[in-house]
Amino acid sequence: MSRGVFFTVLIAALGYFVDIYDLLLFGIVRVPSLRAIGVAEPDLMAVGLQLLNYQMIGMVFGGIAWGILGDLRGRRSVLFGSILLYSVANIANAFVTDAQTYSWLRFIAGFGLAGELGAAITLVSEIMDKESRGYGTAIVASIGILGAVVASLIGDYFSWKVAYLVGGGMGLSLLCMRAGMIESSMFHQVSKTQSSRGQFHLLFTSPKRLGRYLACIFIGLPIWYVVGILITFSPELAKALTVQGAISASKSIMWAYAGLSIGDLVSGFLSQKLKSRKKAVLFFLLLTLSLVVVYLNQSGWQQEAFYALCMALGFATGYWAIFITIAAEQFGTNIRATVATTVPNFVRGSVVPVTLAFEILKPQFGLINAVALVGLVVMSIGLISLYYLRETFGKDLNYIESL
Repeated sequence: MSRGVFFTVLIAALGYFVDIYDLLLFGIVRVPSLRAIGVAEPDLMAVGLQLLNYQMIGMVFGGIAWGILGDLRGRRSVLFGSILLYSVANIANAFVTDAQTYSWLRFIAGFGLAGELGAAITLVSEIMDKESRGYGTAIVASIGILGAVVASLIGDYFSWKVAYLVGGGMGLSLLCMRAGMIESSMFHQVSKTQSSRGQFHLLFTSPKRLGRYLACIFIGLPIWYVVGILITFSPELAKALTVQGAISASKSIMWAYAGLSIGDLVSGFLSQKLKSRKKAVLFFLLLTLSLVVVYLNQSGWQQEAFYALCMALGFATGYWAIFITIAAEQFGTNIRATVATTVPNFVRGSVVPVTLAFEILKPQFGLINAVALVGLVVMSIGLISLYYLRETFGKDLNYIESL
């Protein structure tokens, strides 16, 4: 690995670190920040869901915008623009005084956050050798995921305002370091041709291409079902499951993402060892399914056991980097950034319909049964989608998608 490639992978990893810190920070400081701006205790969960949905909707729109920009103007341009936007938005979050302003700032932050990971994975996939790029994307994800652990520690030991300021400050500092990143030679080659770049509609002009795109999104749904429901709302779920002692959302997130960081590294290396992305994802999907069943059937567990389960769930959903690498490898250079950026953000945005389904089912089936029903649907969709995707390990990425 050349010095330029190594530096680019490292800066991409640190960028994802800041991205994850800022992305998960709201879940960590949700309760203290909402209390501070005057939200009543009975409304904390409902208002928290509203703000989470604003953030995720922002990520859906941002994913499309940054993905198109990445194919039109280059992968580096997205990595500069996205980190600037979400860093400024998170600094502004420290000064909110009402829920409506908070909601819109989470939308803006989500829009900015949407560009980071997809552009990073696309860039790393294109600058590394096709037989070893799985290692590069695994390193980006495993280092980046640790941002959640740091966010949890900052959220525990400092005020929610300081936590937001730290995230914004880290982002602006990293922005200055990105000048030394190299651009993808594949993008340079395509940019000199007359091929259509960043054409989002190309994904819908062929049934097979659309099927591949949707399957890429669907295999990631279980990850954000676990993160967005089981981990983010672990205090409420743990209470319903009669876990002994009060459960902290920040600690649940910290342990889950510590596990996810390890899982991302293991899944990346496993896919290289097996020479198969699909087999690695299948292993982690089945492990996730097993642990979700354990989570929803626990009763009277101690705090330590519950947090250990959160960490195990994080490890099981640690196929995040491989899932995005699969998406990047499925499509040509002229729309690769569009795909790799929109896919993870549509998965993150799936939290909106997932939480809505959960809210609709809860009155009739109860809290735990509603979570279980939503989980059953999500896991089934993920497994079926993986079956229909083609293997991409070692695939040559230097090609374009035709009209």
